[in-house]
Amino acid sequence: MFVDSHCHLDHLDLEPYNNNLDLALDAARERGVNGFLLIGIDFNKFQQLIDIEGKYSDVWMSIGCHPLGDETHLDKDKLAELASHAKVVALGETGLDYHYAPEKKEFQKTAFEAHMRVASDLQKPLIIHSRSAVQDTLELMQEYRDKVVGVLHCFTEDWQMAKAAIDMGYYISLSGIVTFRNADALREVAKKIPADRLLIETDSPWLAPVPHRGKQNEPKYLPEVAKCIADLRNTTIERIGETTTENFHRLFHLTN
Repeated sequence: MFVDSHCHLDHLDLEPYNNNLDLALDAARERGVNGFLLIGIDFNKFQQLIDIEGKYSDVWMSIGCHPLGDETHLDKDKLAELASHAKVVALGETGLDYHYAPEKKEFQKTAFEAHMRVASDLQKPLIIHSRSAVQDTLELMQEYRDKVVGVLHCFTEDWQMAKAAIDMGYYISLSGIVTFRNADALREVAKKIPADRLLIETDSPWLAPVPHRGKQNEPKYLPEVAKCIADLRNTTIERIGETTTENFHRLFHLTN
């Protein structure tokens, strides 16, 4: 019923599952999560990510350089090489984060544009992280308009940014943040996103939704995100699952 469009499976603490990722994924599957996009943010772990993806028919993967990551990872040729792999369905996550690392602004912009160029060359979608960097993010997206499409993941900005991205062909992905007590503005955005541009995610192991805040986030908590959005949009959780799954497969060029 659901696809977790953004999860860091390689960062999960698997001790509660006897260090067995199979069991963690089975716990999610039992709750209706039947697809997982493994987000790669470390070039040095590429083979590990490939090994994880290759083991499961319902796991896909991306590769990129996180805006808060190691600057030594910014190698456009290496990025292009890894992103060309048949198992990789998207680039990222990449983007701009001026909230946590404003001092790395120029590096982040350079890295973001490198991902844009490779995504354009390979015609693969882009997964964008943007925090406290609305103007610069939209400007670069506009520069590559009609060349690159993708998703603004773990969206936390306002409707104006969401609409600008949607107008450029992008999708908006909502995480457990939409369930947080202080997220009224984001819940208003959740009501307005066109049904055909909506995705859901956990961003696990971070940002566990209510009522699991304070715990490690896991893909099995994705239904809490879907339920919150369904209530906000006066629809059913089944409909949110169906719609976001269709959107996921369309964006990432996958067959159901």
